[in-house]
Amino acid sequence: MAEDIENTSESLFSAPPMAEQERMVEAVLFAATDPIGVRDLEARLPHGCDPAEALVHLRKRYEGRGVELCRVGDGYVMRTAGDLGFLMQRETVETRKLSRAAIETLAIIAYHQPVTRAEIEEIRGVAVSRGTVDQLLELEWIRFGRRRMTPGRPVTFVVTDVFLGHFGLESARDLPGLKELRAAGLLDSRLPPTSMPGASSEDDEDELPLENGDQSELFEE
Repeated sequence: MAEDIENTSESLFSAPPMAEQERMVEAVLFAATDPIGVRDLEARLPHGCDPAEALVHLRKRYEGRGVELCRVGDGYVMRTAGDLGFLMQRETVETRKLSRAAIETLAIIAYHQPVTRAEIEEIRGVAVSRGTVDQLLELEWIRFGRRRMTPGRPVTFVVTDVFLGHFGLESARDLPGLKELRAAGLLDSRLPPTSMPGASSEDDEDELPLENGDQSELFEE
């Protein structure tokens, strides 16, 4: 009798087979609108499940298919295969063009994160306008990071998982290098490697060149 009770207890609390765990993870990811991390999957799946291993099996199963399992930051999401993106063109609702100021600011944050406003201004050579930062925050491509433990405790900026997902990147380490950017015409070949992009332009009407010692706060926090 005791043995029967023990076997029944084990069957009640044992994790389902890996194939079933894989199905569960697949169902959660298909229903999710944002990337889901392993810890979130652990909280949803029955006790004893191993979502990390299930993700490995799931990723292999979807290799070469029309839908792929992609990692974005610390989370995972199901997405259309990159080479089939042209089929989704009808789903595009709005195309928003970033100003050169916003593109340069975004590039500096992506390559130098975490970076403060003063550091962005030092690299670009012009003051960062509130509108430029607000646009990137509205797109959810950047967010506020931790404050620097320096005088004034300035806030830092970092890119988000939304930014990584939009460009199909697993992490900021997957960003193209300087050679790739110059080859694609996205970076002035005359700029030194230490200045990620930093030339002013005619469309930067809302930005003023920095004067010596002009490091006053532009944003109230």
